[in-house]
Amino acid sequence: MANLVLVFSILMILSATQGILAVDYTVNNTTPNTAGGARFDRDIGAPYTLQTMNASTCFTWGIFEQTSPADRKAIQTVSLFVDDMDGVAYASGDQIHVSARYIIQPGDVKLGFTGVLYHEMAHVWQWFGNGQQVPGGLIEGIADYVRLKADYAASHWVSPGQGDRWDQGYDVTARFLDYCNSLRGGFVAELNKKMRSGYSNSYFVDLLGKTVDQLWMDYKAKYANT
Repeated sequence: MANLVLVFSILMILSATQGILAVDYTVNNTTPNTAGGARFDRDIGAPYTLQTMNASTCFTWGIFEQTSPADRKAIQTVSLFVDDMDGVAYASGDQIHVSARYIIQPGDVKLGFTGVLYHEMAHVWQWFGNGQQVPGGLIEGIADYVRLKADYAASHWVSPGQGDRWDQGYDVTARFLDYCNSLRGGFVAELNKKMRSGYSNSYFVDLLGKTVDQLWMDYKAKYANT
């Protein structure tokens, strides 16, 4: 199965009004002869990866309230590559690249891989401000928010209330966004929708009636004694 590109087409019946949407997923282990590539084939596998790509897509659409094709990017195929590279993973357009060197690290590799995949799939489907400058920490925080709500938060993540800045990124910003979403259900979905056409910190005022800095202070105060 190594070096074999597996194409997996899944017909997802989303609702009677949405009809049937076909999404193609591919998995390519480009490093089957490395320790990480061999562990991917042995402990994770392409079939599980394909199933998780589909599940994470559907979950992300739900979090973003992207209930119809018009709400989403016009992506028909998402491809995942296991590569010999540094780092953990990254997404670029409709491609996800995962490090074989990360896969060889000790621990529950399948659980960790699943969380990473939910994060990267969020990047595939989220909006990035239509060319306007968006805090990088917010982009990563939204992706980790999806991972958090899917119940795949990593054991090393900060606890709620920790962190130095609202846009610090990843788990810090994900926890903050979870707080914001508790103030207004669907906040993250609405924020992502706004980011389809642009970005401004004023979006927090529009949606929650407070500046993002005030919201951060409120968030820190809520968990000050925990």
